Amino acid sequence: MAKVSFTNLKLKINKEVKEITFNNTKVEVLQYLPIEDKYDLIMITLQQAKEGNIYNPVKLEMYFNLNLVYSYTNISFTEKQREDEAKLYDTLVSSGFLNPIIEAIPDDEYNELRNCIEILEEKLENNEKSFAAKLADFMEELPNKMQEAAKIAENFDPEQFKNVINFATAANGGRPIDFSKENL
Repeated sequence: MAKVSFTNLKLKINKEVKEITFNNTKVEVLQYLPIEDKYDLIMITLQQAKEGNIYNPVKLEMYFNLNLVYSYTNISFTEKQREDEAKLYDTLVSSGFLNPIIEAIPDDEYNELRNCIEILEEKLENNEKSFAAKLADFMEELPNKMQEAAKIAENFDPEQFKNVINFATAANGGRPIDFSKENL
């Protein structure tokens, strides 16, 4: 099979936009979002929706849709408008403006983002549960382990330790054993 040069294919990133009109205003909606921007959209959405060890589904929906608008459209928002994102979301939804934006995003783009968020959300929650469970087990066992360590310290007989050192020295051909941290 003959090799084809990537350069000869003359491929370019899709920068196509779809124009929608709402209240006599034209808005551009990207048809493809570069992968780094998709990654950022997904990770920011998950960060914003996290409450403790779970992802709040209401916030997940709100932030996912807001981040779609921020990333896929040419709409600019002031800092003041973005201060209350719940109000901004409510305005976009109740005015009927969010749906045309989502509909203008290609299905494969939208579904890919939605699927990635769902998969990552599940994996991160499972990881949190696993870590939390291990930490809880450790904390539960800690008092018993501390008691065991205290008993060992109470019953420590320096004379027996000297006997162990003497035995190890003899087993080492009479050469002393180096117990410094670097050699242990």
